[in-house]
Amino acid sequence: MTATTVETVRFERPDRVSFRLVRGPVPHVLETFELSSDSGGTELRYGGEIGADLWALGAWWAGRVARPWEQTVKHSLDAIRAEAERRARLRAG
Repeated sequence: MTATTVETVRFERPDRVSFRLVRGPVPHVLETFELSSDSGGTELRYGGEIGADLWALGAWWAGRVARPWEQTVKHSLDAIRAEAERRARLRAG
């Protein structure tokens, strides 16, 4: 199964990027990525919410969509962290 999504993206300088689902497999999705200073470094926080209709069936579908998406975001953030740490080591080295 393939789903096509359309999202709006809002850049809120200097520390936040927000995404809102316009078209996709569920009726409501909001996601945010926020940056903050943390002990001499930068912390990146991800947050999101998903909403569905059709009661129990919608809740089941939202859960089915959310799990793989959360894994996708986690893998992306892990890769970003690894690259950022690699670059920091090169600068310090």
